[in-house]
Amino acid sequence: MDTASVDDADQLGSARLAPPDDPDRSPASSVSSAERSSALLPDRSSASSVEEPPARAGRANLWTLLALAMVAAAVVSTGWFGWSWYAAAHDDTLTYSRTRDDVLRAGEQAIQNLNTLDYRTAQQGIKVWQDSTTGDLHNQLVSGSATFLSQIAEAKTVTVAKVLDGAVTELDEHAGKASVIVAVDITVTPASGQPADKRERLSGQLTRTGTGWKLSAVGQVPVSAS
Repeated sequence: MDTASVDDADQLGSARLAPPDDPDRSPASSVSSAERSSALLPDRSSASSVEEPPARAGRANLWTLLALAMVAAAVVSTGWFGWSWYAAAHDDTLTYSRTRDDVLRAGEQAIQNLNTLDYRTAQQGIKVWQDSTTGDLHNQLVSGSATFLSQIAEAKTVTVAKVLDGAVTELDEHAGKASVIVAVDITVTPASGQPADKRERLSGQLTRTGTGWKLSAVGQVPVSAS
């Protein structure tokens, strides 16, 4: 056997031992498994650019509206409590002012009543004194009414008082106590002779009763007092 025949036989054997080509194998099958895995995973970079879902955006808007509503409610509540406080304070001031006016009116009237008496209607006049007073002063007027009637009948005088000015000097609404100073012009007309005028400043203590403020004490104010 010559050398060329041996070489031909070796090439023929090698050709028979080599596996035949797969006709169905395409170039794409040569892609690595790592590349195929990465192709199946989602693109994270592109997902981040996707817009927020409408449901999540709606919830965010809802929380914003609720926060604004709470702030508005807090403002309204603060305004309401502020107004309530102001109204209450204003009402207290108004109530005190009205009570002070009632005290002054009652004090002036009571002092005028106690300095007014006509002998011709003395009994009715003494009754007015008693109705204008309370406490110890009232008791003194009741117990001494007979003496007063006798004295006025004997003197036959007519006494008339006129209030010139007055002021409340103390007022305790809770205790129901008050003090006043009243300036009066008193005219005394005797049975015979000319009327005599005099001016006095009288201090009065008042007590609140079930029928209003009444005089519980009365006295002259010293000339030197302011």
